Amino acid sequence: MIIQCPHCGNSVVVNGLGRKRLNIPLKNVCECLLKHRSVVTAASELGCSQGYIFGILKANGLKLKDVIAGKGFATKDNRLLHKGAVSG
Repeated sequence: MIIQCPHCGNSVVVNGLGRKRLNIPLKNVCECLLKHRSVVTAASELGCSQGYIFGILKANGLKLKDVIAGKGFATKDNRLLHKGAVSG
């Protein structure tokens, strides 16, 4: 990507801007939430923000209370299996 330098006005080539994506798998997030039963401690262990955890859950159609209760891993509720997080 080519940007203009704010100081000298010349064009400068940069490889990338911003922070790289975390790409933490849904399976790891769910297992950590089951283990700790708290978003704060799960986010601390995974090295991400609480909002990142809520974003992953929302993107996969899951709710925090269902994951903490373990409903995502039960045979009756196969949402995680359909999302590819857990191999059956």
